[in-house]
Amino acid sequence: MTAKIAEGAGLSKVDAKKALEAALEAIGAAVKSGEKVALIGFGTFSVAKRDARKGINPLTKKTINIPAKKVVKFKAGADLTL
Repeated sequence: MTAKIAEGAGLSKVDAKKALEAALEAIGAAVKSGEKVALIGFGTFSVAKRDARKGINPLTKKTINIPAKKVVKFKAGADLTL
């Protein structure tokens, strides 16, 4: 991946790797803090809350409680869809 970024942006592979890591770190930090991150033409990362629910343990067939939690959602942009 870094080779393609380096070629497309006219950077060295080392600089492309640093840029990619910095971008991913910034996106991760923003999503962890609850922000919505929109990358035009690529997609949108957001945080959604899943409510607590009941589930079934497939080994024992016993009912279990699944706690509420926050999850990251990704919605592909129009340019990314197949």
